[in-house]
Amino acid sequence: MEFLNESGMPAQWTMAFDRGGREMLVVAAKVTFSIPRDGEPVTRELPQVPLVMADEFEGEPGLSAPAHETDFASFKPMCDVLLAGHAHAPGARPVREVAVGIRVGSLTKAFQVTGPRHWHGGLLGARPGRPELFASMPISYANAFGGTEPGKGEGSNVRAYAANPVGRGFSPSGRHLDGLPMPVTQELGQEIHDSAGQYRPMAFGPVGRNWHPRYTHAGTYDQAWQDERAPYWPDDFDFLYFQSAPADQRLPYLQGGEPVLLRNLSPEGTLGFEIPRVPLQVLLMPHRGEPELSQPVIDTLVIEPEARRFTLTWRLTHRLRQHCFELKRVVVGDITPTRRRELVSPHKTSYRSLGELVQARRGRS
Repeated sequence: MEFLNESGMPAQWTMAFDRGGREMLVVAAKVTFSIPRDGEPVTRELPQVPLVMADEFEGEPGLSAPAHETDFASFKPMCDVLLAGHAHAPGARPVREVAVGIRVGSLTKAFQVTGPRHWHGGLLGARPGRPELFASMPISYANAFGGTEPGKGEGSNVRAYAANPVGRGFSPSGRHLDGLPMPVTQELGQEIHDSAGQYRPMAFGPVGRNWHPRYTHAGTYDQAWQDERAPYWPDDFDFLYFQSAPADQRLPYLQGGEPVLLRNLSPEGTLGFEIPRVPLQVLLMPHRGEPELSQPVIDTLVIEPEARRFTLTWRLTHRLRQHCFELKRVVVGDITPTRRRELVSPHKTSYRSLGELVQARRGRS
């Protein structure tokens, strides 16, 4: 199969399987834009951010917060909205806490960010310390509520906060908390005061594949699966597993034109722009049968205010009749009717208008 990328953006393909074991072609394309200053238009940024080939982490893989997830998910039922950045004090004047927020179309999310703080021990148990002043604070699941607590003795089980095992502040026993760092993010109006509490970890980045509740969508891999289904997805597999954003950072596929507003996530205080409309199609040309022009969907938005850029990822998931060898060519780009005719019938000359055809014939006579 020939893969022809005419989009001017990074694009690639891979193979996947549906629940029934049927092969699917997955095409991913990503474009990078600069976040504009006030009144300026959105423009493509050069160089373009490449497609993420494998999951990337802030530290040791599996033991740290995910930074970027691979762009080659099989299928996403919705659009993920992700942000990697810092909380900024208004006017760069140090504060002890600030509310940050993001809005994309109908999606809104906000939470509180504090300065560094620690648990203070006492006769009645540990209590939250006072936040320090800060002008800029990284936002990550690494400094959100969560973490792990070792057992009492050698060989005892480690207790992990299933919704965020890489965070801080979690200690169901309350042992040895004095001086340990607390999370710096929390829900609005939901102060963290109990190390054994059930608090929602607050961040804007991707959640781990093995964190709760994401792993519940992966299905059941028991003896029955090994005997009857392996290596295909189990019967209870849900494609929501491929959504890397938490549930409150998902919305229907972006169409372009959606307003974006960031609050206290940049030195300016407020940043706003609009998702651009970009024409993009995928032409599937089989060895036998008619070519099919398909429309990929925007299922991932990643905003990086510190780098003054954002990326959009398009995805096409196409169920094949048998396998990828049934396709002669796959073309990605802004495929106009003229370009489609050129691709489908390369030996025929295409003309943009009747006048161009008449002029060409006069030139041959």
